[in-house]
Amino acid sequence: MTVSPARATRGHLAARFGSRTRVAAALAALAVPGAALVVASPPPAVAEPTDVVIAEDFSAGTLPAGWRVVDGTWKVENGRLLGTSASSSANNKVTFGGHLTDFRFEATVRFESAQSAARWAALGLDVPADGSTPWWIATMRSGSTASNGLEFAQRTTANAWNVTNTGSAPYAANTGRDVRVAVEVHGNQARWFFDGTERLRTSSLQRSTGGGLGLFVNGAAVSFDDVKVTELPPNGYLRPAGSPFTVIAHRGASSAAPENTLVAQEIARRAGADWIENDVQPSRDGVPFILHDGTVDRTTNGTGNLRDLTSAQLKALDAGSWFAPQYAGARIPTLAEQLADLRTRGGNLLLEIKGRHTKDEVAKIVQVIRDERMTDRVFVQSFEVDALRHSRELAPELPLGLLRSTLDADPVALAKELGLTAYNPDGNALLARPSVIADLHRAGVAVMAWTMDSAGQWQRLEQAGADAIITNRPAELAGWNAALLQRPQPGATTVTITSPAPAAHLDRAQSPVLAVAATEADTVTLTLDGKPVTVGEKLNLATLGAGPHTLVATATGPTGTASTTGTFTVTASQAGLGYLVLTSGVDRKAVAWMTKKLGDGKYADLAKYADREAGKLIPAEAARVIAADARTLAGK
Repeated sequence: MTVSPARATRGHLAARFGSRTRVAAALAALAVPGAALVVASPPPAVAEPTDVVIAEDFSAGTLPAGWRVVDGTWKVENGRLLGTSASSSANNKVTFGGHLTDFRFEATVRFESAQSAARWAALGLDVPADGSTPWWIATMRSGSTASNGLEFAQRTTANAWNVTNTGSAPYAANTGRDVRVAVEVHGNQARWFFDGTERLRTSSLQRSTGGGLGLFVNGAAVSFDDVKVTELPPNGYLRPAGSPFTVIAHRGASSAAPENTLVAQEIARRAGADWIENDVQPSRDGVPFILHDGTVDRTTNGTGNLRDLTSAQLKALDAGSWFAPQYAGARIPTLAEQLADLRTRGGNLLLEIKGRHTKDEVAKIVQVIRDERMTDRVFVQSFEVDALRHSRELAPELPLGLLRSTLDADPVALAKELGLTAYNPDGNALLARPSVIADLHRAGVAVMAWTMDSAGQWQRLEQAGADAIITNRPAELAGWNAALLQRPQPGATTVTITSPAPAAHLDRAQSPVLAVAATEADTVTLTLDGKPVTVGEKLNLATLGAGPHTLVATATGPTGTASTTGTFTVTASQAGLGYLVLTSGVDRKAVAWMTKKLGDGKYADLAKYADREAGKLIPAEAARVIAADARTLAGK
């Protein structure tokens, strides 16, 4: 069944979800792990469970009404939608649904066949109904364990690829295996889920005003089932189940570069930060500048109060030498310069309005954000309640966060009063009273803890359910997130081929032992080039042809079946050929003749001799392999 697409404007959502509902009941009814909750002005609200706008299991046996085949072959077969692409250059697609700003798109995907492990299927996130460019997709390759096994990518108007983010899955999709995939989108941000766990995120989507959804296949036959699209409220700052922390770089990468500068911002961006946190204050002539302290003394070569200095005086200061000589000449950026850098090079801004600001001063900040076309990528926070009230009045589209050094008696009530999207306390204060996180989540309010720089703190906050960490060490937190995602989910069946090593190149003299690591598995099977082999046996490379070989390991356990593919290559070498001659039961006379030819590099003569003596002085199977390797070496 297909439900008519909903309109996903912010005003539409606010009109529909004006009253608060019970979060637990809503999530249970939606069956969407960690579905995001709306936080708007006025009070926070949550979406009703009727916000599933498309639910299609293809049980009708025909292409659903409103679904449009743009190119390729698409048909409903055996209760699934089957898309076929005969060429790796054909991005075949079917489109459907209306434009959504905040949504979760899920499907069960199975590769029925693939021309290679690089071929892919995709969920279309912003696609014109006629399939014309540009469009955005979330891609999964058949070989999803590759470094680019998962992608966020755009097909541009020039018909070229703009791949913004790549990642890998914990096991290969391969063929014949159902994988439940999902993408959660909030404006320009998206999270890629593979079997319930986030594996990739982006903040680089460039959204249209009318693009809908789609399914894509490339160089493969792929079937889709249980397609579900859920419209979500705008608060994408709550951490969904299966997702790690949002990484917020405090004053940029302030442990590695001079804080609140564009170089610190660039380092944080490269480190994998999702957001940059910086402070804004006005110069004497009213220009918003990025600086934490009330004075320029600590972080520049100047002196004096920031508010007493003109923008020209501030731009003349060196804001980098105090940190390290290589940063000499770094300047204090204006808010406009920082936003322009984020807009053109990528990233989002958690902007702290530092200290007391008049309404006119807040209005200037808002104007700069709007002039730089960054209202959908800026989150405003402050310790100053009045600054948040001004921001809410002047720019209700900007999400708000309240900074706190200690916890309020009733954070939920204060969040409702101020129309907060997030409550942002000192992390240590939060750890002293972690139950407040669940209280805020029930009200649809995210929690961003500052300034947490140790793995021990991160672990405790992750267990408590915090949504984001503001840290001086964004690279370390991004790495910690990645390590967290590598842990098998509780009860999950997993399997990995550990020997031979992935993509290993082996010569005849090596004898690797076939090894597999599995979790929650009752049985493990292994095949080599489609034939069963035994885990733990020594691999006899003397009998394999030179070239690539494929291992497939399959583990079956209480929660299902997991499979993975590994490849290795047998290479012809002088040492390997010598090993064959000496260990293959060759007559001593033949050994003497061939080792001399081998030492002289007379590979062509050796190959002819092996052919002539096959089944005589040289066992027939050994002669075949020796001759083949000798010819390979002769041709090099």
